[in-house]
Formats: sequence, C-alpha cells, structure tokens
Amino acid sequence: MFASNNGSTAAGRTPRQVTKPPVADPRRTLTLRDVSEASGVSEMTVSRVLRNRGDVSDATRERVLEAARSLGYVPNKIAGALASQRVNLVGVVIPSLSNMVFPEVLTGVSDTLEDTGLQPVVGVTNYSPEREETVIYEMLSWRPSGMIVAGLEHTDASRAMLAQAGIPIVEIMDIDGEPVDSAVGISHRRAGRQMAEAIIAAGYRRIAFCGTMMPYDHRARKRLEGFEDALRKAGLELADREYYSGGSALLKGREMTEAVLKRTPDVDFLYYSNDMIGAGGLLYCLDKGIDVPGKVGLAGFNGVELLDGLPRRLATMDACRLEIGRRAAEIIAGKHEGVIGGEVVELTPTLQPGDTIRA
Repeated sequence: MFASNNGSTAAGRTPRQVTKPPVADPRRTLTLRDVSEASGVSEMTVSRVLRNRGDVSDATRERVLEAARSLGYVPNKIAGALASQRVNLVGVVIPSLSNMVFPEVLTGVSDTLEDTGLQPVVGVTNYSPEREETVIYEMLSWRPSGMIVAGLEHTDASRAMLAQAGIPIVEIMDIDGEPVDSAVGISHRRAGRQMAEAIIAAGYRRIAFCGTMMPYDHRARKRLEGFEDALRKAGLELADREYYSGGSALLKGREMTEAVLKRTPDVDFLYYSNDMIGAGGLLYCLDKGIDVPGKVGLAGFNGVELLDGLPRRLATMDACRLEIGRRAAEIIAGKHEGVIGGEVVELTPTLQPGDTIRA
C-alpha cells in the first residue's frame, strides 16, 4: 500500500523514522572525542590505545583501532612532540633516487624500522653540498628521532648541525673518513684496490677509467684513488680516462667507451665507476664485435640487479646496499634520545668476476 498524505499508512500506523548517523564535516579535524564516541570507551582509553601505552584489553584495543580506521582519524603527533621535543621520524638524506643504489638502501631502512614506531622521511640532495645543507636544516627543524645521511663529506654548517643535534646520526655508504657519530658502509679505497689487483692478476696492463665527474661523487673518487694506488704498486698507471655528467648512464657508457677505444686503441681493460655506465660499455663492445674479455676486459661497481639481464655478466663488486640500510636503521632504533653512539660498522663487498675478466 501507498502512504497517505498525512504520513500514516492505510492501516493508520505512522512509519518509524530512521535517523542516519551524522556525516562528518570534512573541514573539521577529528578528535579523540570522536573516536571515544564511536568506540564507546573513554578518551583516556583511546589515548592509551593510540599511543600503545597502558594496560588495555585486546577486545577494547581492537574496538578503538577499528573506530579510528573507520573514521579516518590520524593522531596529532605534533601535540605529543611538544612534550617530548621529538617526533617519531627518521630523516634519511641521499644524493639521488634515479641512482639504482639508493632505493635498495631505503628498503633496508624501511624494513628495519617497520615495527619500531619510527618512520623514515627522505630528502634528496642531487649531489649538491648546498642542497644537502638545506635538507639537513629542514629535517632537523622537525626534531626527528635520528638522521641517516649518505657520505662523510659535508659543508662545515651541515657537519655542525649534525654534531649538535643531540640525536643518533648515522652516515652511510662510506667508512673512509671521520664520522660525526656512527658510520655504516664499506671502504671504497679498499674496494678500488681489490678490483685493480684482480684486473692485474688476470694479465691486463693497459687499463683505462671511465667515471662520473668529480669532486662531489666522493665515493667514486676514493675508489679511483685506491685503484690507482694498486696500479702504482704494480708499476702501472692509467692509460686513459674519460668522465661524464648528466644524461643517460647507459648512453654515456657507450659514448665514453667509444671515445677511449678510438683515442687509445691499445687499451685492454676499462674500469667504470658504476655498473650502469659499465653496462653501456659492454653493449658497445658486443655491438662492435669486440672480444670481451679476450681483447678488452670490463668491470663496474655496485652489483645492481640490472646486470642479470645483460648478454654477459659484467664484472662488478657488491656494495652491501641492503645490509647498509638495515644496520644503519638498527643503530637508530636501538639508541635512546640524546645518546650518541660512535659506532663504525665496516662491511665487506664481494668481487663478482662475471664474464668480462679473463679467468
């Protein structure tokens, strides 16, 4: 039957009015009271659950968390930080996201911090010391619980800010220098020496270097220093060298390889500062029918997964990227506020000869 004009049914009964729950004003910030009303517990209990403090039953905890999820409530961490003077953020400062090295480092950091209540926040410097100074300043202004910074070389201002921060600082990727607090990485000078010794042991003598523009790529510079030290001890020196900046690394690798082999045709080995340009050099040699590793040997650095898809395995050295991220995050998570660590963790890279160094 249809309802009559006065709102009653044909049988004379007035239909029950159903009240819909109020729709939250999207312009109003949700509060603990909203979660309290939705979950049916006190605001104090809601606060204890959301801060993971105090003795709360599992059933109550789940009810509060479900109410918060349903409402879309996000706690105001800044309010808590006003009392503690710290937020649960870890600043991570890296030079590049396009470089295939650092995403793996970030994976190690993120995985390790996952269950600690700490969240990584990333800043990118593009290998600029001035940009790094700005990123460090901005991150420290939020009073993070720790900082992870790539490299040991910084401006005086950056180093002073890190030294006075009063939180755990971990410089990563490199241990050839004096850290502000803790450091986790490899010795790039030792890595360069080890690669040179392997190349010399394989019988190569006319060796050239292809790499990134310096001085801001300090780790590549240190590897080259170690590499040349080993050459000198064997009575050798670089036969040629070629540098690049910007652009596609694969393309630059091809271009640099072509330039060196045309300029110095008796070169019998090319050492690249990273795997990406080394992969470009390998593709150039294969395209030109150059016998690799018989006539020309090749080696890169970093051990990136890209190498698995090449027609031949490029000789390289694993830079322990994932482990560096993990160990750095462990130091940050294991420290208490205001405690400075002073740990130096040196990891050992593994030389992978692949198919581009003579046996």
